[in-house]
Amino acid sequence: MSPVVDLTSDLIRFPSVSHRCNEDVAAFIQQRLDRLDFTTERVSYIDPAGVTKVSLVARRGEGVGGMAYFAHNDVVPVDDWQGPGSNDPFDPIIEGGRLYGRGSCDMKGSLAAMLIAAESVTATQQQAPLWIVVTADEETGFGGARNVVDQSQLYRQMVEQQPVAVIGEPTSLDIVHAHKGIDGFRLTSRGKAGHSSSRDGVNATLPMISMLQLLKSIYERTQSDPTLQDCRFDPADLSWNIGITGGGTAINVTPAKCQAWGSLRTMPGIDGSELVAQVQAKADELGIVFQRINGCGPMWIDPDAPFVREMVELTGSEKSKTVCYGTDAGIFNSFKQMVVCGPGDIAQAHTVDEWIDLQQLDRGVEVYRQVIQRWCCATSSRQA
Repeated sequence: MSPVVDLTSDLIRFPSVSHRCNEDVAAFIQQRLDRLDFTTERVSYIDPAGVTKVSLVARRGEGVGGMAYFAHNDVVPVDDWQGPGSNDPFDPIIEGGRLYGRGSCDMKGSLAAMLIAAESVTATQQQAPLWIVVTADEETGFGGARNVVDQSQLYRQMVEQQPVAVIGEPTSLDIVHAHKGIDGFRLTSRGKAGHSSSRDGVNATLPMISMLQLLKSIYERTQSDPTLQDCRFDPADLSWNIGITGGGTAINVTPAKCQAWGSLRTMPGIDGSELVAQVQAKADELGIVFQRINGCGPMWIDPDAPFVREMVELTGSEKSKTVCYGTDAGIFNSFKQMVVCGPGDIAQAHTVDEWIDLQQLDRGVEVYRQVIQRWCCATSSRQA
């Protein structure tokens, strides 16, 4: 196997699902960075469930500008793994030119490609710094990114220097200059349990019915109102999404609790805040508890910016594009030159047989190596 496949496999073996402590995978990555002569800052915090999480911010080289790479070390849960050869999603398997395992595509393969690329360039070759940021909790509200912004001293230095920034999420190594953000809320209606044959209970579902009618009417508006759409994205609307997560326990028990949720994909200049405000006002009127869910803002970089055009040329892409998912870029919004570019296809992320193409991994190493040489190294470094 190639070094990038070996390293990706090593990373997959850490079951770093977002609800678990990630100190072990963070320590593994930090050891790798230490061997590559990076100065590394650990940024730790306790998540809302009381679990310790660790993000890393690393720098190698002196000077100004340079290049910054961003990844996350958490993965989504696995309820029904269907990959080949094993029922363990954290046991990497190679088959048919693909590497299977949870996190292979999103996004441990990308992180491995960057680390191998960084290994191919020595610190003495650099005239500008190379930064690597690896966050926790990207999959569950961007908690690691928020904590890095709030707490990291190296991150503050990075923002001051404004390096070229690359979010390594899977794009098949195409250049993404913009993506949507995400916002959301939870709704909880409470009543009182009772036997359904009596009047002792208070049905928590009834207020939620009125709320769901409002949520449906908002959805219909987002589908038809051009002021809530941006044709630069596909789909062009806010992707207003609603669901019910809890209700009664039995048909002869009056429901004491009913829960629902909503989410939307925000766009530049279209954040849907007036729609969320309608929901909150209706919740107050109905006595329903409204809770905001942490999300992130959209990312938008001018596709005609010289940096974007140069990245397109470097990767051999036809042109840069927009996508409708969100990344840590929605939190790391202080950078003026940022794109999303990483190996693997987003269609394989979060799937029951997640995989990444081995050729994408190898090409990812080469693309990242060229990016490092272009913006960090003596033979080609210059301000973009």
